[in-house]
Amino acid sequence: VMSILLHGDAAFAGQGVVYETFHLSDLPSYTTNGTIHVVVNNQIGFTTDPRMARSSPYPTDVARVVNAPIFHVNADDPEAVMYVCNVAAEWRNTFNKDVVVDLVCYRRRGHNEMDEPMFTQPLMYKQIHKQVPVLKKYADKLIADGTVTLQEFEEEIAKYDRICEEAYTRSKDNKILHIKHWLDSPWPGFFNVDGEPKSMSCPPTGISEDLLTHIGNVASSVPVKDFKIHAGLSRILRARLEMTKNRVVDWALAEYMAFGSFLKEGIHVRLSGQDVERGTF
Repeated sequence: VMSILLHGDAAFAGQGVVYETFHLSDLPSYTTNGTIHVVVNNQIGFTTDPRMARSSPYPTDVARVVNAPIFHVNADDPEAVMYVCNVAAEWRNTFNKDVVVDLVCYRRRGHNEMDEPMFTQPLMYKQIHKQVPVLKKYADKLIADGTVTLQEFEEEIAKYDRICEEAYTRSKDNKILHIKHWLDSPWPGFFNVDGEPKSMSCPPTGISEDLLTHIGNVASSVPVKDFKIHAGLSRILRARLEMTKNRVVDWALAEYMAFGSFLKEGIHVRLSGQDVERGTF
């Protein structure tokens, strides 16, 4: 499995979650063995100039905190993009580290149907309107090289347009929207036709008092003989044993019993994070 994250340039530079996940990327218990980050760099975040949106020259500079290689590639050159993506995939598979592909491109139209970018970026959009679209630029190159003919190119375009038109026509036949069809992994039998859960009742989760007492006793003992433990911990274990005898629980013991009952059923429990390491909870 290889994770690929797609980012916008303004989001990559400005969202805290990007910085946070980079710092998690190489921790022993959290690593995904490298993520490929693809930044679609329109050189403008909605209507904000880069110089007003960040302090670094590139939106991808945040990746430098983990020394991830960053490839800046001209998105008007599809073959260069493919080459760089292959290098990025090889890097990730070889070194199991994050890598960034910065697609330096532009947005031909506004941020949405209502946005007129000429209001805020008139100079930039004068340049963009003169720019030959990448599809035409690449098609002209392939035709000039003799790789494809003009007829083959036009047929491919017509074929793609036909796929879109047919899908659009079919979409009009769908009168009912089933929520379950939009779930990534529908749980068979969990939802009814309208997308509502069939039942929200849970099986009983209670366990016998004998089992709770057993877990409480185990949670109050030291598994290794003649093992000298910290006096503060001894006091906690004694108090826990006392509570178990008196049929009383505090929050920590209740949590311990919940984990213990999982383990008793063979269900793996993983505790992670800074607080659990020193036993805050």
